[in-house]
Amino acid sequence: MKIYDLIVIGMGPAGMAASAMASALDLEVLAVEENKVGGECLNCGCMPSKALLKTAQVNQISHNLEKFGIRSSIFTDPDESLDIVRQKISRISGKKLMQAFVRVKLIINQGNAEFVDSHSVKVGENIYRAKKIFIATGTAPFIPSIEGLDKVDESLKLTNMNLFIQKSMPKSLTIIGGGAIGCEMAQSFARLGSSVNVVHIDEHLLPFADAQTALVLEERFKKENIKVFNKTPIKRVFQKDNKVFVDTDSHIFESEKILIATGRKPNLEALKLDKIGIKYNKKGIIVDKALRTNIKHIYAIGDCNGISNFSHSAMHQGMIALMNAINPMPFKIHYDKYLIPWSVFTTPEVANVGLTEKEAVEKGLKVIVIKKDYESYGRAIVDGATEGFIKIITNKKGKIFGVTIVGESASEIIHEWILAIQFKLSMFDILMTQHSFPTISMLNKMASEDWMMGKLQESTTLKKIARALFKL
Repeated sequence: MKIYDLIVIGMGPAGMAASAMASALDLEVLAVEENKVGGECLNCGCMPSKALLKTAQVNQISHNLEKFGIRSSIFTDPDESLDIVRQKISRISGKKLMQAFVRVKLIINQGNAEFVDSHSVKVGENIYRAKKIFIATGTAPFIPSIEGLDKVDESLKLTNMNLFIQKSMPKSLTIIGGGAIGCEMAQSFARLGSSVNVVHIDEHLLPFADAQTALVLEERFKKENIKVFNKTPIKRVFQKDNKVFVDTDSHIFESEKILIATGRKPNLEALKLDKIGIKYNKKGIIVDKALRTNIKHIYAIGDCNGISNFSHSAMHQGMIALMNAINPMPFKIHYDKYLIPWSVFTTPEVANVGLTEKEAVEKGLKVIVIKKDYESYGRAIVDGATEGFIKIITNKKGKIFGVTIVGESASEIIHEWILAIQFKLSMFDILMTQHSFPTISMLNKMASEDWMMGKLQESTTLKKIARALFKL
């Protein structure tokens, strides 16, 4: 039996990164993917959702052209929009994608991999062996235990797994869950003509985000006739006459379909981890800081280890795990040395890195909060994008603990702050970095100027020196 250098189970972002890098090092790599290369991110997650968001955004703009002095008659075909999303994903997942894996032995759509022993996995009737194994099986939608939900026809229940294969846009949609997926899809479907309700149990949308940020998004949703019901537990779900009803204490929501966006759970069952004694819990496979399981030649990377459910984090873990796997030294690269930012691609966008204001307070940190509104900047005004703000959690010395941005291009301009925090740059460093004007990222510099102005106004010593130097 041939023994590979590395077996990678799962070809989502984590598995793809590890496989491509390992094969570039002339390692013999076998990769097993139960469905399609790209995993959920490419096929039914990040990429199709962004394609739908873009379509919905264009439709929204086209119906509001009078704001720019343009008058036109627009017809929207939402069903065709869904087809265009599928066409785009098909293009991404074509030959160019597969070229990255020409040196990888791929086993695709032949069943799941399960462990035979700590160096062997079985796929179908075949057994494959390797010196090291990476588990990158990702997650699946978490379906909550709501009375009656299991009795609703599958065709009326949507998750990200079947959302983008719909042939027609529902006229009405109730979304259970107010996280990133729930918010992005609420805006997409509403902008393409669906009547949308968002029902969830948390105090505000994006419960992991800054509360002020959520309010900005909720105000935008209100303007777009997306109804948001915070702090609304669901008692039961039932079906009647091909409609779905979501029953709560305050309302009964009727819609053509429901979208279940209540989180994720790790894909572990098919692996038969108990057979070889790999430790795991309900969050995922337990790993050390080098991303190794309790069996040290087996690594778990990406969403399946429960560290975070972000594609960029999964790719990063794939890279770190491979670097650790080929490093003969006892000192390994630790995944927690690197910040994990997140972005939500609604309008306005939301992005964060590091601590929120609430988290800083809970940690007892003495911080200064710098908040710069988009509407204070001329570029935002001329673009018609004045919603939102940048909020920086810092201190008198300019140490940056965290940044939250809600507004135009938030997912892009957050990267300056990721770099700053990770490499211990200060507010002064941002201040002294020239930003091209009039870019949206100039708001980062303007916020650092506000921090400096605050220091100057508080410093009686500097004021005395300035007055003395300028005295005639």
